Formats: sequence, C-alpha cells, structure tokens
Amino acid sequence: MDRTTWEGWLRWCQTRKAFIPAPVLTAQEFALKSPRQKYLHNLHRIATHSSMPIEATPMSEKVAHAVRARVEEGAFSHKASTRGGIMVNGDGAQGKTETVCEAMALFMEEWLRLHNYKDPDAMPGTRDLVAPVAYVRCPVRATPISTCQRILDFYGEDYKGMRLEDLIRTVKTAIIEHATKALVIDDITRLKLHREADQDVLDLIREIMSMPVTLVLVGVGIPTSGLLREGSRDPRTGEWIYLPVKDRGRSPNDHAASQHERRFQVVDLDPFRYSTAKEMKAWMTHLRALEGRMRLLTDTKGMLTDGDMPEYLFGRTGGVVGVLEKLIQRGLRLAIEDKSERLTKGLLNQFAITPGDMPDLDAGSGEQPNIPPHKPTPKKKPKGRSSVFDDDGPEAAGSAG
Repeated sequence: MDRTTWEGWLRWCQTRKAFIPAPVLTAQEFALKSPRQKYLHNLHRIATHSSMPIEATPMSEKVAHAVRARVEEGAFSHKASTRGGIMVNGDGAQGKTETVCEAMALFMEEWLRLHNYKDPDAMPGTRDLVAPVAYVRCPVRATPISTCQRILDFYGEDYKGMRLEDLIRTVKTAIIEHATKALVIDDITRLKLHREADQDVLDLIREIMSMPVTLVLVGVGIPTSGLLREGSRDPRTGEWIYLPVKDRGRSPNDHAASQHERRFQVVDLDPFRYSTAKEMKAWMTHLRALEGRMRLLTDTKGMLTDGDMPEYLFGRTGGVVGVLEKLIQRGLRLAIEDKSERLTKGLLNQFAITPGDMPDLDAGSGEQPNIPPHKPTPKKKPKGRSSVFDDDGPEAAGSAG
C-alpha cells in the first residue's frame, strides 16, 4: 500500500489492523477438512505469516513515545516560534518506518477525534481536506524541485510547469491549508550532502521548520551522514542545535537563512542485545510474541524459546527485527511445505537470508542491514514435487462444507 499519498496513507491507517489471521488448528482438526479446505487454510496461513505485524520492542516503544511527544508539543503549541524537529536514527531493517508510521497514525486519530474531524483553524474559502500527518520518502537523487514535488504528490496538488519558487510557495500553502501538524520525511540519509543539490534540499527542509509543522526525519546512520555537521549537541538536553543557515550564495532558496536556531532531537532505534539478563528477557519476550503469531498444526509454544533456540536465532539475525521476521516467515513456509509443521534449527539451517530478501531497502544509502553470514545446509529433496498448495479442482471445491 502506497502511503506517500493522502489517500494511501488514510487507507493504511484505517485498515492496518483489519487483517484476520488464520484460525489455530490442530493436526486432527486439519485432517477432517476436505482437500479444497486444506488448500485454502494453507494459503490463509501463508498470508498470516507474511502479514505479521511489527511487534513492539522496548527500543521501539521508547522511540514512538519520543516521536509522539515531539509532535504533540508542536501541534498543541500556539506560539509563532520554530517547532523542534526529531530525527529517528538506526540501521536497516530495525523497524524505524513502521514505528514512526504507527506513532503518527495514533496521533492523527487522536487529533481528528479531538477536533471533530475538522480543521479548528479553517477559514472560509480554504480547502476541506484535513491531513494532520504527511508522509513522504526522500528521492534517491534529491533536488529541491523533486523534494517539493514529492510533498505536493502527497496532497494531490497540481504543480505542472511550476518553477522552484512557485513549488516552495505551494508546499508552504499546502502544509498550512491542509492543517498538517507533522511532516515525515523517510530515507532522509539518501541526501549525501557532497552534491550541491543535496545541500539545497537541506536548506529547504530547514526553511520548512519555520512553519507550524513538526519535521520527523527518518534515516540510517544520521550522526555520520553530514545532516548534523552544522550543529552541535546540547550537553544539557541531548538535542542537536543548528546554527542559523548562512547564505552560501548558490542556494535557489532565497529564504534559507533564518534567525532561528534549528533544534532536532535525535533518537536511536537499536537492535536487540543479548548480554545482560534484562536484554535476554526482552529477547525472550519478543520471541514468545512471535510464537503466538505462528499458525502451524503443532503447538508453537516454546518453539522459539526452548533450549538454545533463542541463542541460535540471535546468532542468525544479530537481534535485528527485520531479519528475524524474514527468517521466521521463510522457515514457516518450509515447515508447511514439507509437512513437518515445526521450526527447528535443522530446517532454518537449510537457507540463508540475503539482502535480496529486502529489495525495498536501498543498498547505496546504507539501508540494508548487516546480516550474519550463514552457509546453508540444504535438505535432500524427495523425488517429485510438493503438492501442499495444489488446487484439487472443482470436484474438491464442491465437497467443501
């Protein structure tokens, strides 16, 4: 689902918890079903495993709280001063995007209910569309023009034939008239800042901070990306303080300079650790939650948490939730196909998770995670092919009931 348009974002917010997982069945209950019913149930199980929600972790809950607090502080402020922004930093596949989007969806739902689904500051003749949250992704090779276009695409604004100055003005107008309180720019570290255009985009982003909207920037390796190079960390608050942007004489943004200090709070979304008793307990809690999401025909309790399985899973994933999710999903499919209905180290050893399993993460921007190396030990395949997902045809379908 494309969340980079208002329609897509709203649809995701409204349906993100609508999926109904497959029912839990025992092997005996499954055996009583017709071939057609078995086929459909297996498909439902695969869909369930592919649609596992991102489980909250102690690290993600901390980040979500910080993001919501920052956005709410800006949204409920009636001052004309610059809104403080927040940057969410972390390695690839840590769940940064989903954590931020879920926090923003909850904020938007609360904001709309509080204001009876209307813009409390609306004036006669302004637009009816109220979009408290806007979500965009930074273009791979960003320019001020393409960045403005991405923002306007979210609102469905027409920008054909506009010059940069017109685009900037239209962006600012759209943010105000659509009552946007939080602007999320994902993949912000695709800005390399060694190109002039990237630096101009950064000037544009900072100018947006002068508006009554909170910027939420999400990226990989923010502290070393150069985004903070013109700022310093306040030792008292831990926030990054930006000095006023100086006009370098080459930015097309005439208003890049500002008398306001630019403040960004930087929060890190870290992977699981497995050294202390507290860290081990958090990892076990996460694995137990995943056990409850699994739909195998055998009891899944303890399947990920008994014996040395927790250590094995941590070694295969490095504690990265996105890698763990891919490992479990692929293992569950194999367990269904070979009819073993169990996740074991022997089954998981048959394959390796590679960057190709995460095609939506841009390698050039450092978004792909460091996956611990693993040499697969394939199981000898029996002659013939798996028929677990075969459709038994109209006759079997007619016998379902």
